[in-house]
Amino acid sequence: MALSRDQIAMRVAQEFQDGDYVNLGIGIPTLAASFVPEGISVMLQSENGLLGMGPYPHEDELDADMINAGKETVTAITGASIFNSAESFAMIRGGHVDFTVLGAFEVDVNGNIASWMIPGKLVKGMGGAMDLVAGAKNIIVTMTHTDKHGNPKLLSECTLPLTGVNCITRIITDLAVLEVVDGAFLLKERAPGVTVEDIQAKTGGKLVVSENVTEMQV
Repeated sequence: MALSRDQIAMRVAQEFQDGDYVNLGIGIPTLAASFVPEGISVMLQSENGLLGMGPYPHEDELDADMINAGKETVTAITGASIFNSAESFAMIRGGHVDFTVLGAFEVDVNGNIASWMIPGKLVKGMGGAMDLVAGAKNIIVTMTHTDKHGNPKLLSECTLPLTGVNCITRIITDLAVLEVVDGAFLLKERAPGVTVEDIQAKTGGKLVVSENVTEMQV
């Protein structure tokens, strides 16, 4: 069966390496802050000016002034620092973020990502996504495999306005873990109870199945 949002975030957190500086985008990515594996020390960055973001607060820890880029209340770990957004973006543009985790509307087989605008809907702007796809050393996209109507979000070519070009290499969805390789999506892991055929049917772009597809550990 398809993974829940928390389970997707749990699988994302397994990508963290000790000592990493990681930016978490709005949506499913922010949930990963609550699933950092034991024994791993990472500094989670929020583009609004927080380095050292912790998990979501319990009721007795709420501080309305401590928020992430999605305006959700968060906590700060020991050693965290708070600064203005200009310094935050200098950190991103300077290549000081090891990797970023972003949500997306669409990703295609060439590693292009569309994550900021749906035509006809009012948006305030691209936010920091354009800087993140250009400045982060590694990018992971996490999203549902299909939209709410069941249409594939992994495509041969993005149909929405692009955020970045040829920049995505790894995707974690509610059905699978895939890599973008040689103009195709390479299936590496599948969610428990989900078959390769299920994933194929819900993928719009070319899908190549790895010789040893494993089950996602969540």
